[in-house]
Amino acid sequence: MAEGKKLQVTLVKSMNGRLKKHQACARGLGLRRMHHTVEVLDTPQNRGMVKKIFYMVKCVEV
Repeated sequence: MAEGKKLQVTLVKSMNGRLKKHQACARGLGLRRMHHTVEVLDTPQNRGMVKKIFYMVKCVEV
C-alpha cells in the first residue's frame, strides 16, 4: 500500500435492515446515503471495513 493511495467507495445497497455492525462500518467509512461516494485512504483498517460490507459497496482503487 503506497503512501497517498486511496479507495473510492460507493454505497450501492441500502443500510436499512442490515446488522448494526455493518451499518457502523458504512458510517465509519463516511457513507451517508445510497449512491454516496467517498475517497478513503488505503489502510488495513479501511480495507477491513470494506471487506465486511462488500455486498453493500462498490470499491475502486484510485
